[in-house]
Amino acid sequence: MRVPRAGARMKPVRPLGLFSSLKLELATIIVTATAIAFAMCWFLLKFGWSGWIAMPLTLVVALSFTYYFSRGLTAPLRQMRDAAEAMAEGDYSVRVDLDSTRHDEVGQLARSFNEMAEELEHADQMRRDMVANVSHELRTPVSALQAMVENMADGVVEPTPANMESILNQTRRLSDLIAFLLDLSRMEAGAASLNIERFDVGEFLDETVEPLEIADAGHAHDIRMRVDGDIMMEGDQDRLRQLFTNIIANALKHSADGTTVLVEAREDETHGTVVVNVINFGSQIPVSDRSDIFRRFVKGKTGPGTESGGTGLGLSIARWAAQLHGGTVKVVDDARGADFEITLPKYHISE
Repeated sequence: MRVPRAGARMKPVRPLGLFSSLKLELATIIVTATAIAFAMCWFLLKFGWSGWIAMPLTLVVALSFTYYFSRGLTAPLRQMRDAAEAMAEGDYSVRVDLDSTRHDEVGQLARSFNEMAEELEHADQMRRDMVANVSHELRTPVSALQAMVENMADGVVEPTPANMESILNQTRRLSDLIAFLLDLSRMEAGAASLNIERFDVGEFLDETVEPLEIADAGHAHDIRMRVDGDIMMEGDQDRLRQLFTNIIANALKHSADGTTVLVEAREDETHGTVVVNVINFGSQIPVSDRSDIFRRFVKGKTGPGTESGGTGLGLSIARWAAQLHGGTVKVVDDARGADFEITLPKYHISE
């Protein structure tokens, strides 16, 4: 069952659009119907009609008037009933056809219903995208592993250190994807405990960057650190390491070989925050894409029409880790290149 979109059906008459309350509209209809019934009855009796004829005729006219005009008031309720039945069958594209000038309780309910339908449609699309993306991301390393192991079992290739390293890389990719999915499930459930401790930001960033530099071997990226003095803050180092690892790894992924990625950290004493900027020189992110890149399973572009690869979860998890600490991650304008600005409170406030 599918409910027609806006404009696909004739709208019931609703002449009382000046009222912003359903009670006033119903009261007006009832008072008007009563007045019509009284006037009609008086008129018929005055001209000699029998009361046994005048009264039923008057009631029919009054009820017809009430029914005709009340249909316009309750039309969105009927549409919501039909739309709810369609949504129960999996069609989330249905909407309630609503007059934009209607501001009574039914109008407000219909607008809320349409907003809910849009959210459900978006969530359903995200679910479909997630299944498709996860299936693809799992199939690629599993297929590669299967092919390499089968070739070794058949004696086609030798278990050389290079081949074993290739297998290890695929298993690491699978492990990373599983870790991302576990983080995603925690993010969806809102379940994430924080182990708060005080630490030095400069030392923490050094420890975070070191394994990234090792993993980046062969691309000749130069990760430069600029920390403005000794900065101490409170937070969960494991969660924050996820945050900075994903942001810096994203910068390395979108930087040409042999280029520089700059990590700048400073303290904003006015607002009691620590601000870290991760900049990869040369590339820029269009303003229209800056909010979308933090959505789950949205992948960046390494070139025109070319996706960067990966899971499309890294930046989403980075934003989640920042929000757990009451902080933010956003892309800011910077003539030097793509600039991800992470703002975190220096001191953790327990809820």
